[in-house]
Amino acid sequence: MDLRQLNHFMAVAEELHFGRAAERLGMTQPPLSQSIMALERALGAPLFARTKRHVALTPFGAQWLDHVRPAVAAIAELGRTAQRLREGTAGRLALSFVSPADYSILPTLVRRYSTAFPDVEMALAEATSDVQIEALVEGRIDAGILIPPVSGLPAAIEYRPLLREPLVAAVPEAWVANGTLRMEGGRLAGENWLDQPLLLFPRHVSPTFHDLIIDHYRAKGRMPQIRQRAIQMQTIISLVSAEMGMALVPASLRNLARTGVHYLPLADAAPMLETGLAWRHADDAPTLRALLRIALETSFPPSRE
Repeated sequence: MDLRQLNHFMAVAEELHFGRAAERLGMTQPPLSQSIMALERALGAPLFARTKRHVALTPFGAQWLDHVRPAVAAIAELGRTAQRLREGTAGRLALSFVSPADYSILPTLVRRYSTAFPDVEMALAEATSDVQIEALVEGRIDAGILIPPVSGLPAAIEYRPLLREPLVAAVPEAWVANGTLRMEGGRLAGENWLDQPLLLFPRHVSPTFHDLIIDHYRAKGRMPQIRQRAIQMQTIISLVSAEMGMALVPASLRNLARTGVHYLPLADAAPMLETGLAWRHADDAPTLRALLRIALETSFPPSRE
């Protein structure tokens, strides 16, 4: 069977008259009758009960009609679907992001993209930078919001920075209340905070971010006393709340409010962390190109210190 035969069947089923159906289809009646008979042979069952004066759907034909109508409608829509896929107004986009982006870049980017392209299915997944780079190279995601490694990205990957923001100290509120930490003008002052236990993530998940923190300690002639390592920023902030230590985090994490946690700017020049968007250079999918256009046209202001 083919689409032409299905349209013939639908016309006769709706008109229940071969002559009117043929006229509607712009053909003569004999070829229409032959087409229906060929379809019935292919199906192995009659679609119509015919007399000289009456045409009616058989029970089989009536049930099959319920399946044919949506199938034909879907086929008719394929051309429009192809156009929308070409234009990037339909389809699927897989985007990964590092956990700090959930409090800075991600909400604005997703809101603007989903507003402009509501029919595109977005698959969002949180992942560390190292995992994202591997997934991009293997084609398992379309784009990633990540912290670029100082050593550079693979040649197949393009990257554009979107946000630079200072690191701030996430500290237990109890440390502020009991004077464990010295403060001046609402900022973390002195150097005794450098001796407090530090909560940090493993270097392999984001070497750039990790080394930014370690180098800040080294510049002050110290090495941090690492109390606990955790991969997710949310976990690190929870450990701060539990008074297990402090952490240096992007300023945008101020948007992650947690009982028992206080965010303090550093008194001296704070290390600056860059986050950006990465994608495969050869990928020209319309949905991806639309995301890139929106991302590069959007301003992502850093959080206040």
